[in-house]
Amino acid sequence: MKVFQYIQYFFYLSWYWNPILAAFIIYHEIRGENKYKLHTTGYDELRDLKKQDIDITHSTMYMPASYNILEILLKRLKEIPGNDCLLDIGCGKGRVLIVAAHMGFKNLIGVEISEKFCNNTKENIAAHKIEPGNTAFKVIHEDASSFIIPDEVTTVFLYNPFDAVVMRHVVEHINDSLQRKPRDLYIAYMNPQEKSLFSSAGFTEIFHHRKLNLLEGVIMKREV
Repeated sequence: MKVFQYIQYFFYLSWYWNPILAAFIIYHEIRGENKYKLHTTGYDELRDLKKQDIDITHSTMYMPASYNILEILLKRLKEIPGNDCLLDIGCGKGRVLIVAAHMGFKNLIGVEISEKFCNNTKENIAAHKIEPGNTAFKVIHEDASSFIIPDEVTTVFLYNPFDAVVMRHVVEHINDSLQRKPRDLYIAYMNPQEKSLFSSAGFTEIFHHRKLNLLEGVIMKREV
């Protein structure tokens, strides 16, 4: 089953991007899935949400964050003293949350518009033994445009989950949280299509990584 998923995903990525990038991603998919004992490979065009009359006009399709870029970003973030609460907006099947737990984050929150993906995330967390066992997970089924950012969050993770229409609401909610509780806040953003919205909100890029011209991740920071 997993082999078929890898092959199917390889051909999709080859068609969508190119075979060289597809081979790189699949290599890291196999390595990452085995390392973290996960089953999150694949893509989903969210047709099930459309069948439920949920507006997906501003959502992008489900594709998991590349393990290669993800690990690089999370390692950088965990080196920051006091950076311990990560919010993944558009958490999909929970890959980012579980890898972040392995990196040492102790307070992890996932928000996802798809109830099916929320259930997948909860199942992956339940089946995955994180050591030590004092890691707190919370998975919330909600539209990101209306989600209120918890004031304990120190990092917001995004993998291009939606377009500028929804992202503007997210930035507004982040600003509201920072007004309620001023603090240093980091944005970890893969495939950062709407990065300018964060720049306009006072966030400064402090780290950038690009691989094969198309895989990209940035870390942005807004100080107190």
